[in-house]
Amino acid sequence: MDVGIDATGVRRSFGAVQAVADVTFAAAPGRVTGLVGPNGSGKTTVMLMLASLLRPDAGEMRIGGVDPVADPAGARRLLGWMPDSLGAWPSLSAREVLVATAQLYDLPRADARTRADELLDLVDLTPLAKSAARVLSRGQKQRLALARALVHDPWVLLLDEPASGLDPQARIALRVLLRRLAAEGRTILISSHVLSELEEVVDDAVFMMNGRTVGVDRVAAAATRTRSWRVRLLADPSRGAGTDRAEVAAALGRLPDEIGVDRRDLLVPFADEAGAVAGLRALIGAGLPIVEFAPAVGDLEHAFLDLGVGSGPEGSPA
Repeated sequence: MDVGIDATGVRRSFGAVQAVADVTFAAAPGRVTGLVGPNGSGKTTVMLMLASLLRPDAGEMRIGGVDPVADPAGARRLLGWMPDSLGAWPSLSAREVLVATAQLYDLPRADARTRADELLDLVDLTPLAKSAARVLSRGQKQRLALARALVHDPWVLLLDEPASGLDPQARIALRVLLRRLAAEGRTILISSHVLSELEEVVDDAVFMMNGRTVGVDRVAAAATRTRSWRVRLLADPSRGAGTDRAEVAAALGRLPDEIGVDRRDLLVPFADEAGAVAGLRALIGAGLPIVEFAPAVGDLEHAFLDLGVGSGPEGSPA
């Protein structure tokens, strides 16, 4: 099934506050798209409008060709919505939450119970099936919210901060699950301001600043600008402070002031990946004991920071 997301010129205000000024993007089936932006950039408002829970002031949206404003019931049959907090039926058990949700989508009670048990197993909540939703931890509520979004087997998933509160093992399990769902041809849109979480799972990214989506050309230009690489040398207590920095600078033909320091690591700027390869060859050729050489930030964070919505790693040169 070819069901994607399209938004064009979408705007939404709350009184005098313009939460979404101009949002245009597309999310394709079979791919995980990240909606990237700082807190307050309008990400959740966009998600609520796509989920047919808010009406835009202007612009057009489509979920698999269905207008969530004109046909909210049709859109909801196609999409699963996971808000950033569970927010419903705290006195019901985890299983009861899923059974009730399934029945709202017209599943017969017996089928609803079967589906609830399948999803509890999928998100590793079977031991807590009889526990009231209100006693679950933040991470457990997030997993229950994801199960609730999947209850009617939707082809589009709208996930607002899905990894919030998850421990490392649960984040890995979430990543594996989302990749599997995308491989089945589903469209997945994830909103998050924690870029390391998105970096692991997304295929595409839509950047938002001040309620507007950032143009593709501007994002591409930001992604290709100079970035810092993290360099770590084998620890040697006999070496004096600043020795590593001076030796790395000498091997690269740089001034020590051009190289930043972040705890045990050095941050060396390179114009592109080819420059980084040449730099690594120079460091090894100089006999330096390199134990780590990698980008200081992921591709998403590099583009995000270069767009001017954050600051670089501690100690990185301007």
